[in-house]
Order: sequence, then structure tokens, then C-alpha cells
Amino acid sequence: MRHFANFAAIDWSGARGLRQHGIALAVARGAAPPELVRPGHVWSRAEILAWIGEAADARADMMIGFDFSTGFAFADRDAYFPGWADSPADLPALWALVEALSAADPHYEIGGFLSHAQARRHFRHRGSSVGDLFEPGAGRLRVVEHHQRATRQAASVSNFNLIGAAQVGKASLTGMRLLHRLRPRIPLWPLDPVPGTGPMMAETYTSLAARAGGLAAGRSKIRDVAALDGALAALGSPPTGLRGPLSEHAADALLTAAWLRAIASDPARWSPAPLTDRLARTEGWTFGII
Repeated sequence: MRHFANFAAIDWSGARGLRQHGIALAVARGAAPPELVRPGHVWSRAEILAWIGEAADARADMMIGFDFSTGFAFADRDAYFPGWADSPADLPALWALVEALSAADPHYEIGGFLSHAQARRHFRHRGSSVGDLFEPGAGRLRVVEHHQRATRQAASVSNFNLIGAAQVGKASLTGMRLLHRLRPRIPLWPLDPVPGTGPMMAETYTSLAARAGGLAAGRSKIRDVAALDGALAALGSPPTGLRGPLSEHAADALLTAAWLRAIASDPARWSPAPLTDRLARTEGWTFGII
């Protein structure tokens, strides 16, 4: 099993606009404390794309985690968008479809996709607007999401839901536009084999890092350095050395980078029992869920 020297974590945002206060990037290098990349900077999605591209070009010995989903539920209906003739067959084709329908949107936004007559039928939108094909209740879940709920490892929501503080649908769709561009340049676990050298990406979930750091379920947000350093200590990481206020997005990125470093050497994390080749191609998996 490969051992990475460095671990990066990206806290992501699907909001509209050029720059997002909800984006943060941190790297845990070797055994050093995790550090924010460009602390205080308000990132754009394009800048994150460029940063990952530079890591790919440099063949960085790095695992890069991001907290958006790589795909939508597929296994339950044998399709992402049942009834739509253009429903893609796998993750790369899904990313290509999102890109094609959103190509005119700036800043890697996804308005074009969500306003498409067929696509919008599958989502719960803002206000009282619910697509006629949105599954009643919580919405459709991927296999990894069913599994993490059943085993009480996490409690994520459907990516077809676009409203509420816990929704990750918009973040995932904007992220798919980046994955579409990164596909030829950097492998993504578990869609691709773990490379012998160079960087690799994986989907993560910041709440997993928070629980591993000792935070109770439902209270996973950190907003001060003392709490962050306590959670880092639980993961075997040295403290950050930071002072002053800390955004929850920065804390999420710092903690998740340290968490990836702490668990990446565990073979079980790379071979969760429910994961199949078909799921890897169509739904993906959240790293850390076993």
C-alpha cells in the first residue's frame, strides 16, 4: 500500500460568485502541524483548480481530499436521472454533462445545468420548488450514504437536495466541473487505481474528521484555535500554533488534512466491503467510510 508524504484538504463551496469565503485549503506535510495555504485569502474555484493542477504538474507526493461528492445515486435506479435519454453511464460522463450544460456560467457555477428542463426535475430547489422526479422524503442516496447511515459513521444528505445548511448538491455540481478538467491530469480514488507516484484525489467528509477528533455528532464545527488544537491532539497531530479567530471552514480544512494523514495508512480505508468496481465507476465513495 502506498504511503503519501503530504495530505491536503479542501473545504469547498457551491455558492455563486467569483470568490468564496467558504473555501479553505490546508496541507499537512510530513509530521508537521497542518497549515493553511494562503491564510486570509478569499479563494476562487479557479484558483483551487490551478493549485491542484500545479500539484499534478509537479508530481507532488500528496493525497488531496475535497468535501464534495463525486456523483449522484446510480445503483438504486441504474441511472443518475431515470427517464432522461441523456442520463450518463458513469462518473466522467456525468461530469461532462454538467460541464456541457453549465459552460456559459461563470466561476464554475451550475445555473445552466439546474435550469435545464430535464435536469431540474430530479432536484429539490430553493423555496417550495421540488422537481417532480425528486424522490419523496430525504431524496435518493448513494450506496456509501446508505452505508454510513446504517453503520452510524456519518449522516449525509441526498445530493439531489439543494436547500438547507446541510445540502451539498450545489457544491458537488460545481466540483464536478473541476473534476471534468482534472480528469486527464490526476487520478481520483476509487475511480482510478492509486498511482505509484504523484498526487491523488479523494472525496472526504469533514464530519468524519471532527468525530475522529473527539467532537460529538451534531457538534462538528470548530470556531476557535483551542478547540482545533484539542481535536488535532486526538489525531496525534501537533498543534497549529495559530492565534486569534478562526473560521469554521479553515478549521475543517486543517483538521481534515491531519485526519487524512492519521488514517491513510489503514488498509481498511482503501477497501470498504460494500465498494465494487461498478460503484467506483458510477457513484464513487467517501474516503474513510468502511
